[in-house]
Amino acid sequence: MDSSDVEPALQEALDRLTLLDQTAAVLASTLDADEGMRRVCRVLVPALADWCVGDLMDEDGRVERVCVTHRDPGTALVGMTGLLPGVGEDADDPWSRVLRGTGALLLSAGQFASERETTDPFHALNSELFRRLGGASGIVAPLRARRRALGALTLVRDADRPPFEERDLALVEGLARRVGLAVDNARLHAEVQTIAERMQRSLLPRLPVIDGLRIAARYTPATSSAQVGGDWYDSFVLPQGDTALIIGDVTGHDLQAAVAMSQIRNMLRGIACDRQEPPGRILRRLDLAMSVLSPHQTATCVYALLKGPEDGRYQLDWASAGHLPPLLVTPAGDTTYLDAGRGMVLGVDPGAERVGAGAVLPPAGTLILYTDGLVERRGESLDHGLTRLRQHAAALVDQDLDVMCEELLAGLAPDAEDDVALIALRLPTSAPEASRDA
Repeated sequence: MDSSDVEPALQEALDRLTLLDQTAAVLASTLDADEGMRRVCRVLVPALADWCVGDLMDEDGRVERVCVTHRDPGTALVGMTGLLPGVGEDADDPWSRVLRGTGALLLSAGQFASERETTDPFHALNSELFRRLGGASGIVAPLRARRRALGALTLVRDADRPPFEERDLALVEGLARRVGLAVDNARLHAEVQTIAERMQRSLLPRLPVIDGLRIAARYTPATSSAQVGGDWYDSFVLPQGDTALIIGDVTGHDLQAAVAMSQIRNMLRGIACDRQEPPGRILRRLDLAMSVLSPHQTATCVYALLKGPEDGRYQLDWASAGHLPPLLVTPAGDTTYLDAGRGMVLGVDPGAERVGAGAVLPPAGTLILYTDGLVERRGESLDHGLTRLRQHAAALVDQDLDVMCEELLAGLAPDAEDDVALIALRLPTSAPEASRDA
């Protein structure tokens, strides 16, 4: 090789390595397959091509054009994305061949210069795109993983740049291979999260129907990725007639946390029904059971018992294991956090004694138990979140309990980074007739 050719060849190799690194970086920055494809195209244009197209194919063979990226921001791209016509089994155009499993193929303007009609709508649409955006040369490469085609990546250059050549196929195939693996990983991750969320929702209990009382609850997963976790609520009537109200949060944000949540919830149910003891003792028994059956697992929890009505008033006894305090709202909108009866998180010291607390609840009062996803925000003190909850709850106290729960979620956690569970209780304005007569 001539010495004058060494520097350009070295620079070209460095440029390609940089492009591969940038592609890997943007793919690692998201677990959303569509967004990953869009970010890759923004890296490749104009570094490698004048415009770029990303197509993804689902398991049923449907192809969606996720993005079309052009180096000229003024280029009209409206209507170019969306679901595409089906890929014909016998179609011979480059895109169909790539999606059926062939390797990367070179494209030239001459292949699409003709305006003649074609019976294949998929071929016709891609030909029209090539003519509309222009281009002198291009490469379409398959996105593959686990021996399956997941889509296609198309790069096109106009006549002002050196055309793509055979030697460029290996680079583009390498880029497409990375994109294909990232797409496959994103889909596998989404499947796991969907399974976890479905399992978690299926484990949420039916709320008891009790004369004179209104109980409502909500659960919503985090909007960010990988955030299915261990938040749960529960309510049931104990054999002696008291109503249990529970909110809890198992450490973790994955399928394992959801499984641990189910185990701990069921342990607490069994202990509560069998022992029928004050909340502090019940949480201590739960802590001891966790140390044997779920070692190294930690969780927070509020276990509360609603008793009565006695003389027309309801009594609430509760204990907290490292959880945020319940919020009590009077019909007049006065708010109080029930922050007594606090103890350490479950799973830290199972032998520690736990204390409880009690209070008489006002007629028509509303009690709200919630997990931290409702109030915590990154970069903000917890006090701000608790104040916000207090203000929202006071403003909504005149609303139906279900409406109140929906509005709390919408107002406080529209884009929560953590999953959220809450359970709310509203007392009657007076004791039920049967209880007063008794």
